[in-house]
Amino acid sequence: MPIYEYLCQACKKRNALLTLNPHRLDPVQCRYCGSAKMDRLLSRFAAPKSEEARLESLADPSTLGGLDESDPRSVARLMKKMGQELGEDVSDVEAMLDEPDGDSPAFDHTDDL
Repeated sequence: MPIYEYLCQACKKRNALLTLNPHRLDPVQCRYCGSAKMDRLLSRFAAPKSEEARLESLADPSTLGGLDESDPRSVARLMKKMGQELGEDVSDVEAMLDEPDGDSPAFDHTDDL
């Protein structure tokens, strides 16, 4: 089931539409303004990677460039990247990245002592 992208000529917004039957395309309308003046865009296709390929890409040492193990934000950025690559929920990591330095309880290691 392909997803086609269109550009509305009236409001210039992109619309993504799921097509159940690519041989029978229904007339499309902009979901923002209702205009029927839509141009179909060429879009990238997604090729799903196997879990093995995702893990291999994470094991590549070049992905660790810029990692500072003593900087919690640097480690959180790496965790976010790994979570996204594996399809995991990374909202907790994103919240840690939004916190000012040292204000996040996730970075407080005083309980470890």
